[in-house]
Order: sequence, then C-alpha cells, then structure tokens
Amino acid sequence: MTSHKDNPADFRSPQVFSPSVDYDTVLTKFREDFNKRWEGSSVSPETGLEGFEEKATLGAGSFGRVILVKEKSTVRYFAAKILLKDQIVRTKQVSHVHNEKKVLECMRFPFLIFLEFSAKDFDCLYLGLPFINGGELFTYHRKVRKFNEKQARFYAAQVFLGLEYLHNVHLLYRDLKPENILIDSNGYLKITDFGFAKKVETRTMTLCGTPEYLPPEIIQSKPYGTSVDWWSYGVLVFELVAGNSPFSPYSKDVMVMYAKICEGEYKMPAFFSAQLKDLVDHLLQVDLSKRYGNLTNGVKDIKDHAWFKPIDWYAVLNQEIAAPYVPTVANMEDLSNFDKYPETKPMHKSKANRHGDVFINF
Repeated sequence: MTSHKDNPADFRSPQVFSPSVDYDTVLTKFREDFNKRWEGSSVSPETGLEGFEEKATLGAGSFGRVILVKEKSTVRYFAAKILLKDQIVRTKQVSHVHNEKKVLECMRFPFLIFLEFSAKDFDCLYLGLPFINGGELFTYHRKVRKFNEKQARFYAAQVFLGLEYLHNVHLLYRDLKPENILIDSNGYLKITDFGFAKKVETRTMTLCGTPEYLPPEIIQSKPYGTSVDWWSYGVLVFELVAGNSPFSPYSKDVMVMYAKICEGEYKMPAFFSAQLKDLVDHLLQVDLSKRYGNLTNGVKDIKDHAWFKPIDWYAVLNQEIAAPYVPTVANMEDLSNFDKYPETKPMHKSKANRHGDVFINF
C-alpha cells in the first residue's frame, strides 16, 4: 500500500522554521525534496478501503464523494476521496486524476494537504488525506459575513506562504477560493483540492478555475503562469474583508462578469484601510506588467507590502500566533463543522476490474 510513506515523522511532526536560516535556502531544499519525490512514483494497492471503517460523508462532487474513514489497526482518521473510474473516463479526466495524486504525494508544507495513502479497486480510486475537522473557511466566513483586517491578514499570510511554496516547486494552483481552504483544530489553514494544480516550468493555456476567481488572461485564453494565482489571491483577500468577491455583483450573468473582470472593473470598499486598498489594487491588475507577484521582485512585493507589516512570517510558519478562531471540535468524529450530506446507498460492486489498464499506474 502506498501508505504512510517515507519516514512518517518527516511530515507529521511539525517542522520548525528557524529565523536564522534564510528562507530562500529553505525553499530551495523544499524544491529538491519535491523533485526527488516527483521522479519516484508508487502504484496504489488494489485493496480499496479494506482495513478502514467508513464513518460519514464529508462532501460530494461530480466524481464521487469524500468520506471520513477510521483505520482499524491504528484508530487514525482520514478523509478518503473516492473517485469513480467510469465517471473519470467518461469526462476525460484521467490525466487530471493521475496528476492530482502525484501532486498530493510530492508536497510537504504546513498549510497544504498531502497524500497519506492511496488505493484502488474494480470501480473506484481512493485518495487518503488528513482529516481536517474544522470545516471549510467558506462555511465559517459565511457565518460571520466578513473578517476584520487583522483576522483576514492571519489567513492571507498562510495562503500566501502556501502559494509561494507551490510556485517554488513549479506548480500552478489555479483554483483558489474559500471552499478549497480548510480550518484545522488549531485554527490554522490547509489548502486542499489539487485537481487543477499543474506542474508548469513556463506557461500554459488551459481554461479552468471558478468563474468569480478567474483572472483576465485565463478568460481571454492567453498563455499564463503563476500570475493567475496572484489575481485569485487578490480576489480572496478582498472577499475575506468585504464579505463578497469584487466581481460578485455581476455573477447573475457570467458573460457580463467576465467582461468586468477583463476590464478590472470593481468597486473598492471605502472601509478598507489604505494599505489593503493598495495591496488589492496591485493584485487585481489586468496588466501583467503591473501585477504584484509577477514583477521583478516576484512575491517579495506581496510579502514585504505595508499591509503585511504586522506579520511575523516565522511565527506564522511555526504556528506560534494564537488563531483568531479555533473551531469547536468535541472528538474526531464530530462533524458539526461540516454541511450534512445524506448517506448514500452502498455502491454496486463490479465483478471485473473497470478500466484496469487506464489506471494501471495509479
């Protein structure tokens, strides 16, 4: 089983980041480790969820669902993403799914989800991920409507560090939104759902992402690189403080919204601080030669921005700052931070291996 790979300690015990070590050196080491894992690859065992007890549905999507499982031998809990092979083949997502597994297998960073195990059987593929029991940032944000700038900054700093890591290992994320960010039991974040993540050394052309978060260059089918994630990051930061995304007023008609995005036309809330206005303005730049994250200083334009001045980046990395909100979680099976899903009937099990050849290397 591609289970609990390497030395489990290397990514379960929290890594300590020392201010005395230059962070660029740390990023270089991360890239070397990532590339080493990228070159080696493992094939999942044909065991399905044998050895696991299925507990409840955590989420449902077009390819299958995510369920809470408990490993019988260790009593550890995981979120198992179940993907239906038929559905993947029918919607031509085969390479996407292989890519998602590989990306999850290779990443190791405090604010990103990673692969704990994978498996397959005659009908499905399984990605075993850490169970992050505080629910989605989206759900919590919707409940409180908007965050003050201090709280938004705490979250934005972690998302920044996650994107910096991804771009450093040459991955574009391409699907940043509050629904894809989970809150852990300490109130810190984990970015999840790497279905759109792509290893790109130069530029790519694919249309993907979520309408309100799409940057102009993707809408206009232009080649793009890491700049796309910094646009979406600008949308996210705006939404955390404003309570809605900059282009949501036009979301009733997606073509009108796309036109507004391509013109960079949105209303900056008056209650944003001058520093926040400045940061958002530099991120939501249609002109790539002016967008922060894409200029000669790269991500330092964002990291060193006045809005982030109160942030101690090492304290964030080491999770030493008291989180503004810590989810209430009674025990590992407490799902009160998740939306309720009706439990589905047991699936029909095939007598023969469906698309065995297509997923031979999964």
